[in-house]
Amino acid sequence: MITLLFGPPGSGKGTQASVVASRFGIPHVSTGEILRSEVAAGTALGKEAAPIMASGHLVPDELMVRIIESRLMQPDAQSGALLDGYPRTRAQAQALDEMLARGGRPVDVVVALDVPEEALRRRILRRAELEGRSDDSADAFTIRMRRYLADTEPVLDHYTGRGVRLAHVDGIGDIDTVTRRIADVLDKVDMGKTP
Repeated sequence: MITLLFGPPGSGKGTQASVVASRFGIPHVSTGEILRSEVAAGTALGKEAAPIMASGHLVPDELMVRIIESRLMQPDAQSGALLDGYPRTRAQAQALDEMLARGGRPVDVVVALDVPEEALRRRILRRAELEGRSDDSADAFTIRMRRYLADTEPVLDHYTGRGVRLAHVDGIGDIDTVTRRIADVLDKVDMGKTP
């Protein structure tokens, strides 16, 4: 089962992706982690991505799709994977769909974490305070939120337009509570029910 996990900045998406993937015994495919791993391992894809990343530019969609395709071909991903951080735009969603279609694998479900913007802002500022992350300032949050709403949220429409199951999950609560909500959705999808 190929699952896409969406959520705005501060929604807990990264934390949930790791926990849920572990619970279902599928890999958590984080594009940022894959890129760093490919570069560190000195793979052909990593060598291609390294200078782009070093220059501060975004890795092109075509290269990202090849990196994800390479990851999904590994034995542990044969029964599925949970993608976190990709696709971020409609163009990336279309590229991902085409790549998956070549392997006869569709996106099975899209899970969107819903958290009110004020709660997201509080989480981000709290995280900045606790972890000292410079990218978690109020201004940075505003920019990231604007980018999410303009570029990433429309990807949900892309998938609903293609008939892919979309489940909105309440992202408010402790980690275990939100994990249970996501797991309930994925259990229903796995059993063929509509979430």
